[in-house]
Amino acid sequence: MTTVAPPKTVTDESNERGIPKALFIDDVDDFIGQLQGDAELALKTLQETLAKYQFMEQSSLQRRAGLEEKIPEFERTLEMVEVLQRKKEQNEAFETTFELSDTLYAKGQVDEVEEVYIWLGASTMLSYPLPAAHDLLTGKLSGARASLAKVKQDLGFLRDQITVTEVNVARVYNWDVARRRERRLKGDPVDKDE
Repeated sequence: MTTVAPPKTVTDESNERGIPKALFIDDVDDFIGQLQGDAELALKTLQETLAKYQFMEQSSLQRRAGLEEKIPEFERTLEMVEVLQRKKEQNEAFETTFELSDTLYAKGQVDEVEEVYIWLGASTMLSYPLPAAHDLLTGKLSGARASLAKVKQDLGFLRDQITVTEVNVARVYNWDVARRRERRLKGDPVDKDE
C-alpha cells in the first residue's frame, strides 16, 4: 500500500508576519483526485490546518487583550509624569493621596520631584529621572499602539483564513457524502467506515 502525501492546504503567500494564506479548493474532484480519492486524509489535513489557524487566533486575541489593558496604563502613567514635570518647572508643591494598603490611604504634600519609580514587570521597579521616564513611557506607548494595530490586522487576516478553511472542510465533506451516496445507489461495495 502506498502512502499518499497530505494535501497542500495553504499557499506560498503569507501576511507580513508570516501567517500563511489558506488555499481555496476550486475543484474538489481534482483536489481529492491528487490523494487517490482519500477524502478522509483531505478532511484530516484541513481540520489540522483549521486548528492551527484557531490556535493562532486565540493567541492573537490574548495578545490584543493584554495590549488593550497596557495602553491605558501607559497613558495614565505618562500623564502623571507630565503633571510632575509641569509642577517641577513651576516650582509648585502639590497635595496627593498615597495608597498605603488596599483600603488605606493617606494625604501628603510633595514639594519637589526629581525622579519617578516605574514598574518594569517581574517584580522589578526602577528609578528614572523625569525626562528619561517620559521618553521611556512615550516609546513604550507608541510600541504598544503599533503592536495592537498589527494584532488587529492579524486577527482580520486569520478570520478570513479560518472562513476559507471551514468552507473547504464543508466542500470536501459534502463531496465525500455525495460520492458515498452515489456508490451505494450503484450497488458498489462500501467500506465499513463509510
